[in-house]
Amino acid sequence: MLALLLVIIYIAYISLGLPDSLLGTAWPAAYIALGVPVSMAGIISAVISCNTIVSSLLSSRVIRWLGTGLTTTISVSMTAAALFGFSLSPNYWTMVLFAIPLGLGAGSVDAALNNFVALHYKARHMNWLHSFWGIGASLGPVIMSYYLARSGWRSGYSTIGWIQTGLVVVLIASLPLWMRASNGQKAAETSGKVFSIKELLKVKGARQALTAFFCYCAVESTAGLWGSSFLVLLRGICPETAASWVSLYYFGITLGRFISGFLTMGINNRNLIRIGLVLIVTGILLVMTPSIDFILMCGFFMIGLGCAPIFPSLIHDTPENFGSDMSQSMIGLQMACAYVGTTLMPPLFGLIGQYISMGLLPVYLMIIAIVMIAMVERLNRIKQGQAAAQTSNE
Repeated sequence: MLALLLVIIYIAYISLGLPDSLLGTAWPAAYIALGVPVSMAGIISAVISCNTIVSSLLSSRVIRWLGTGLTTTISVSMTAAALFGFSLSPNYWTMVLFAIPLGLGAGSVDAALNNFVALHYKARHMNWLHSFWGIGASLGPVIMSYYLARSGWRSGYSTIGWIQTGLVVVLIASLPLWMRASNGQKAAETSGKVFSIKELLKVKGARQALTAFFCYCAVESTAGLWGSSFLVLLRGICPETAASWVSLYYFGITLGRFISGFLTMGINNRNLIRIGLVLIVTGILLVMTPSIDFILMCGFFMIGLGCAPIFPSLIHDTPENFGSDMSQSMIGLQMACAYVGTTLMPPLFGLIGQYISMGLLPVYLMIIAIVMIAMVERLNRIKQGQAAAQTSNE
């Protein structure tokens, strides 16, 4: 029973990733059809992100009330309805309206499935779960690219909507399995102290860690949202080709997370993060080069490959960096900073791209990456100093 549910959960996580990469790949064609400036994609992205934050914060209450299976089913139904809404939207502001259920559904699915896997499966399944999100995020641009070359971006959204609808049918059929798996299980109560934001910010290294999370999600989300527009508007690539190239970026994240799961056997998290940062910087430099197709493709792929180990490694190091008693509160604040980066930084670049130049995308990404490198290395030095002081005291 649990094995069958695990298959359904992995499929659901692929489905969770499918819509996440659609807006950026569809937008070079969509904004012209909707008659709005190119920067307006940032508002849709921000609405989705804000509602994801809201649904994530409320997810524990919703799951306690409805259960994981029903919460997941309702949430995927909301995302399917939102995608159909995108495909049928007569104007831009209708798309903004449908961005609300898309964000609410995505946040609830993410929280519900992560919680269920944590309760019912071994830790390795949690590690691989996010690779399946990457599969969906990689397939999204491929599907959209196919329809951009044929019937248009609206067909791409409706196709993903039908895929989500198929998952809803599977989830409805699996509801008895979810109920049996949860039978007799009680929600774990939090026994440790809940630290306030003020207390957390006073901890050495906290500000550096929080800034690193902000910067990471700023790089990942900005590159994903504006990569296609950069290729189309600055490099003259056709929208369907640009969409397929950006899919390599998401494939890099997926492949990198799969590989990094094995690399953790011989490389610690801090060095994995360093490798990822080097790959991101190298990829950005390749994107800055003159318009050579192969180099551009390699650049976006390498940025994605570099992004892969950073987020999970930073999360995994939290108990070691701040202590197990503080880790839960610290992770909550880190996730909040990550969502802020996702919400604010892509729209900011949209304004820069519209009023200055879309060609500043690699410069924008490089500045954020440099700040992230500085924060990560500063955090490492602080923790190394604390470890050395503790050793000398012993």
